[in-house]
Amino acid sequence: QVQLVESGGGLVQAGGSLSLSCAASVRFFSFDAMGWYRQAPGKQRELVATITSGGSTNYADSVKGRFTISRDNAKNTVYLQMNSLKPEDTAVYYCTARTVRGGIRDYWGQGTQVTVSS
Repeated sequence: QVQLVESGGGLVQAGGSLSLSCAASVRFFSFDAMGWYRQAPGKQRELVATITSGGSTNYADSVKGRFTISRDNAKNTVYLQMNSLKPEDTAVYYCTARTVRGGIRDYWGQGTQVTVSS
């Protein structure tokens, strides 16, 4: 069974940086895409960034230029470097991983809290 385990959340002041990581519990398993979503209180979950196995990235407009997603395919780990954080970045951040062979299947982590104080 695939499990995604996030780490790295916390409290930071506006303008600061945080780095998130997410490791999949399986070896010799290839995800076609991995990424991060976030959900703030009272809001819907939204895309933050995704990265394919080939390294193609996609970012929400609100984080472009501030956040960087990367992955280590050998370790089935995805990272999110967050710089110039703003209070509106406060949310629970969820790691996700997708496989498409045999049908699309998405896996989710348990979430990690990121709080940016003003």
